[in-house]
Amino acid sequence: MTAPPTHTSEAPEPGTSRSGVTEREARQVAEAAREQDWHKPSFAKELFLGRFRLDLIHPHPVPTDEATRRGEEFLARLRAFCETRIDGALIEREACIPDEVIAGLKELGALGMKIDTQYGGLGLTQVYYNRALALVGSASPAIGALLSAHQSIGVPQPLKQFGTQEQRDVFLPRCARTDISAFLLTEPDVGSDPARLATSAVRDGDEYVLDGVKLWTTNGVVADLLVVMARVPRSGEEKGGITAFVVEATSEGITVENRNVFMGLRGLENGVTRFHQVRVPAANRIGPEGAGLKIALTTLNTGRLSLPAMCVGSGKWCLKIAREWSAAREQWGRPVALHEAVGAKIAFIAATTFALEAVVDLSSQMADENRNDIRIEAALAKLYGSEMGWLIADELVQIRGGRGFETADSLAARGERAVPAEQLLRDMRINRIFEGSTEIMHLLIAREAVDAHLSVAGDLIDPEKSLGDKAKAGARAGGFYARWLPKLVTGPGQLPGSYGEFHPAGHADLSGHLRYVERTARKLARSTFYAMSRWQGRMETKQGFLGRIVDIGAELFAMSAACVRAELLRTSDDHGREAYQLADAFCRQARIRADELFARLWTNTDDVDHKVVKGVLAGTYAWLEEGVIDASGEGPWIADATPGPSQRENVHRTIG
Repeated sequence: MTAPPTHTSEAPEPGTSRSGVTEREARQVAEAAREQDWHKPSFAKELFLGRFRLDLIHPHPVPTDEATRRGEEFLARLRAFCETRIDGALIEREACIPDEVIAGLKELGALGMKIDTQYGGLGLTQVYYNRALALVGSASPAIGALLSAHQSIGVPQPLKQFGTQEQRDVFLPRCARTDISAFLLTEPDVGSDPARLATSAVRDGDEYVLDGVKLWTTNGVVADLLVVMARVPRSGEEKGGITAFVVEATSEGITVENRNVFMGLRGLENGVTRFHQVRVPAANRIGPEGAGLKIALTTLNTGRLSLPAMCVGSGKWCLKIAREWSAAREQWGRPVALHEAVGAKIAFIAATTFALEAVVDLSSQMADENRNDIRIEAALAKLYGSEMGWLIADELVQIRGGRGFETADSLAARGERAVPAEQLLRDMRINRIFEGSTEIMHLLIAREAVDAHLSVAGDLIDPEKSLGDKAKAGARAGGFYARWLPKLVTGPGQLPGSYGEFHPAGHADLSGHLRYVERTARKLARSTFYAMSRWQGRMETKQGFLGRIVDIGAELFAMSAACVRAELLRTSDDHGREAYQLADAFCRQARIRADELFARLWTNTDDVDHKVVKGVLAGTYAWLEEGVIDASGEGPWIADATPGPSQRENVHRTIG
């Protein structure tokens, strides 16, 4: 298994491509961009290897007193702003964030939450940045998306990690107070497949000339600064490759050709941006030529935490509405919450919201401490948060019944509380696609999870390696597995007294859940090893299997985080008994899901599904489509992105 396959739909057979880029070439580009080394320990990486390193997350890390003071002070100001200045219903109706609201956010310093104080930012920790996003996102998801895109993946983060001091001095003060930034990678025919990136950047003296089209540019309609990924052609000794640039949004030759409209997030300033002969100073290049994709992926390592943070905020709101509504609504002589069918949904919302907050806070605090490598933890948080957050929103709509399907405006018009449950469902749906779809996240995490195996045995399953290389790999693998496999047989999870500190008197017993995590981590590692032995080079095509492996790991990570958080709250005398109850309920639910996933590792319909898919693509079942009207409009499936001057009006607008 090398780099993950890219598109999850319209995929040709292995080795073929309509674009001229082979599947192997696409994998090699993605593989070259990922971080190759592990310089710090990783709890999640160890978990996938069958090693339950509780010491890496327990005792739960906590922010410093100073970080807490500054964070809480800002949250108080932000809450007051959200309650008095943000009208989420207005943003939903008009599909636009008022300029005065954005101006107020700038005055509050919200654009610079993650930017260091030396550049005029607030210098908040990842923990408090995420809490701020959860808060403002609950007032308006569109504002949450604007602030997240600006700071998590926009100009500030890549400059913080890869920019020169001169670039930081020039751009970070602007980003902290006045300028909105956007990140431009996706193109009309390029999603998670960077090998086919078409936007070009040609060196011309002390400048680069950019040409191309970028799609789904969140903040792009109102941005002042852009991070643009473009391909620099090879020239002389320069290897070229995908490269990152900071670009002024008002540069000559840039046209925002469309403001895109979506199912949800109706205030999102997302567009299509065309570059025609746009001149960018070479001094604005971030890092060396060819480092752009690595910069993008590294930026996302912590940037991905912002999305699950907002899912936590949504879960909290869903719990509040579910509690209040289910107590007020009566059926058959008692509140609907007391009917088991509805009660189970409420219990799921409460327990899962607790676990999601545990995952995000733990991952964020580890990011702040910088002692651990959290690339897998952040990816798991994004994957798990978006999937479980969607289920929470869906369950709330079901609990609300017909009122869950009715808009808030309609509810208010007939005299009832304006609860925007259906809006939440629409707004939450994109999270399973944003910043790496669930399918792509499965493959990215799976690649990292099997990295240890590939480092010692990768050449054994690489068809292009020589017999000599395979022999050397076999020797390395033999030594590694001789040491590793025996450790997967027994462990603390089989000892009844293990993790006893998680069973304090008067509290639910969480120690049994941690023993389950330890045992199951070893079982997960054995299953992965068996699959690699069975499928070898074909392992990378077993996306269904890899997805289930990752989902099991996500459940184990969430269980671990929930237990550790419950113990933190107990020792800090902050709702400890209730936290233990929620962690216990969540772990019981998660164990059932994990056991079901294990059963589906080897008993599934993957092979027959593949046959059906081939039949669908071949038109074998086209007769099944008869009897309906296709309401789609005319036009190509993918818009033409041929470089050249724009023929459309520039809809970019500057917010003063």
